Amino acid sequence: MSSRSAYKARGTVRPCPGFNAYHDAENLRNSMKGLGTDEDVIIDLLASRSNSQRQQIIQAFKSAYDKNLIDELNSELGGNFKTVVEGLMLTPAKFDAQQLKYAMEGAGTDEHILVEIVLTRTNKQIFEFSEAFQSENAMSLKDSFKDENTGDFEQLIVSLQKAKRDESKHVDVSLAKIDAQELLAAGEDKWGTDETKFIKIFCRRNFAHLYKVFEEYYQITNKEIEDTIKDEMSGTFQMAMLGLVQYVKNPAGFFATKLYESMAGAGTDDQALIRIIISRSEVDMMDIKTEFFKLYGKSLFSYIEDDVGGDYRKILLHLCGKDEDE
Repeated sequence: MSSRSAYKARGTVRPCPGFNAYHDAENLRNSMKGLGTDEDVIIDLLASRSNSQRQQIIQAFKSAYDKNLIDELNSELGGNFKTVVEGLMLTPAKFDAQQLKYAMEGAGTDEHILVEIVLTRTNKQIFEFSEAFQSENAMSLKDSFKDENTGDFEQLIVSLQKAKRDESKHVDVSLAKIDAQELLAAGEDKWGTDETKFIKIFCRRNFAHLYKVFEEYYQITNKEIEDTIKDEMSGTFQMAMLGLVQYVKNPAGFFATKLYESMAGAGTDDQALIRIIISRSEVDMMDIKTEFFKLYGKSLFSYIEDDVGGDYRKILLHLCGKDEDE
């Protein structure tokens, strides 16, 4: 298992040295003056600033011109390019809240989005996007989850949203053995499955400890935990539990697979592609790119360049960053 400490500062988007919020605000205003919009200026500027710096540009724009920068950009742009730019300008918490709202809008719920976001964020991030969600909507995120989901999946997603996970990297080997035995007793050794036991262990233990639990589980059963989940669970609950295991074993690989799936086959899942690239650009996009190449034999940059159409491709490529060997 790769060290999770290696994920620090592994984003492709980093704070811009010599940053001047008022200078950037002026350049953005000039790019939107007159007929047409200079999209290259917008791309080069916004994709080269950290989210914290973009928030300062918004304040500087308001101070200098008494206008809302996001509204100004939205009025000038369209399509997926507008979607990317708006996503970049929102705080991470507001962006996650927006994506969760999108996943639950209209008929049906996109459970894959709920799992992707709630599973992979820190406790602090979960609290922040839960707060942002409530401030923008008529009900709490927890109540929305309960309204939109049912059964074991509802129990899992609500448990994850409580943000009770141990975030240390401590591995208690004796406890890992006990956890593995309890998972065996709750699944393979039981008539029916005690899903609650799986949820408690999967949602509370830190990821390094869970990795050890899965190793111990294999030692006592000669069976991968994924195989037990496939045998004992079904539907969206099975999908979520398998996703959790994949993320525990290889966080960057989890997102690399999501990115590949968003572009594979006929058409592109633009929403997924945009969401993942924006949310991981300052976190672990370098690691995701490495895993993408290992899994699919082609760089993420090249895949986007070859398979994604439309005027938003250029800003996605900028956010991904070009590797030296590309």
